[in-house]
Amino acid sequence: MSSAKNVLGTPLEPCSHDPLTGFYRNGCCDTGREDLGLHIVCVRVTAEFLEFSKQVGNDLSTPVTAFDFPGLQPGDQWCLCVERWKEAYEAGMAPRVVLRATHMSTLEFVSLEELQEYEDDGVG
Repeated sequence: MSSAKNVLGTPLEPCSHDPLTGFYRNGCCDTGREDLGLHIVCVRVTAEFLEFSKQVGNDLSTPVTAFDFPGLQPGDQWCLCVERWKEAYEAGMAPRVVLRATHMSTLEFVSLEELQEYEDDGVG
């Protein structure tokens, strides 16, 4: 488990091991200097969000074997770039957010209240 905190101020919990997510591919939405995209929001993707993301230039549903990326399916949890989540939120297309697995740095870009509008408990 990471030593980082989540947006609730408690220890950051894992987001997903299947598919394996996180900038560091450790299952957590950890971040560091190398993570220029800030992959810090743990989301549960929907078909609508995947289509929106594809339309704005970030195809998350097509596998990319060169990057060991399986392609996401509706229901998968994934560490999403905070700016992509914010863009989707502003367009009314934001995916659900697993707050316990979302890095506290997210609050530098969006409010806890905005995240809570799309809260997902991360179970199932």
